[in-house]
Amino acid sequence: MHDAVSRIGRLAGVCLVVVFLVACSGGGRRAGGYYLDDGPDANPPANLDAIPDAVPKIEPFTPSTSKPYVVFGKTYTPDVSGGPYKVQGRASWYGKKFHGNPTANGERYNMYGMTAAHPTLPLPSYARITRVANGKSVVVRVNDRGPFLNDRVIDLSYVAAYKLGMLSPGSAEVVVERLTPDQIRNWQSAPATLEVAAATTRSTPLPPPAEIPPRLALPGSMYLQLGAFSDEGKAQALAARVLNQIPAELGASVRVEQTTNNLHRVRIGPFASREAAVQAVNPVQASTGVAPSLSPP
Repeated sequence: MHDAVSRIGRLAGVCLVVVFLVACSGGGRRAGGYYLDDGPDANPPANLDAIPDAVPKIEPFTPSTSKPYVVFGKTYTPDVSGGPYKVQGRASWYGKKFHGNPTANGERYNMYGMTAAHPTLPLPSYARITRVANGKSVVVRVNDRGPFLNDRVIDLSYVAAYKLGMLSPGSAEVVVERLTPDQIRNWQSAPATLEVAAATTRSTPLPPPAEIPPRLALPGSMYLQLGAFSDEGKAQALAARVLNQIPAELGASVRVEQTTNNLHRVRIGPFASREAAVQAVNPVQASTGVAPSLSPP
């Protein structure tokens, strides 16, 4: 764990980024989203649009970041109550200058990860960020502290800012809404509910997963599970959504299966071995936005 001095020093560096954003918005000056040698890489990955949102889960807070702290003479008190938080204000972003550096909770900042810095949200926590101008929305994992200017409410990673379309202006008006523990517990059912509503507007409904002929599960095979629901309709809706999203080269089918305790599992597979299933985790998550778990036959 880094001592308080080094952590505050890094936080001050983030503040310089934001100070420059304010200066760049002035008349006659170059517009941009970074300070000096910060900003995007010269050759960023080509698949930024395929990077999925952070997948919310309940995690223990980092004790060292849950206590009040002082930056530039102002005291900030982290909110570890688990209650709702929703605020509208300006968001900024930070990039390559801090890529690989320690965040406030000791992790490494990844400009291509769906993360953010916030003055008082607990670390780690999850928040939905919606840009007011275009309605685009992302879910990020908050694992850093900052920004510390009065007109900035959150600092986004490079890729999160990219997905909101705010790289060029450098900052944008957003709504920040924390995902509470109760919302996270119900997270898997939320996208499926949206799919049920969307299905009623489609002129040609997707075929139900039951029409997909299942492959035979041989000894040693493994599945990837995307979710388990007490409501069969939600399970079928999720299966229908991911049906055409999973990479065809995986050669896996999507199925909904009912367990003995009346849960409806959405699974992809079977894969010939545990190793094959593990190798498919990242492609499935990248294409569907759902983090799968290993599931035996």
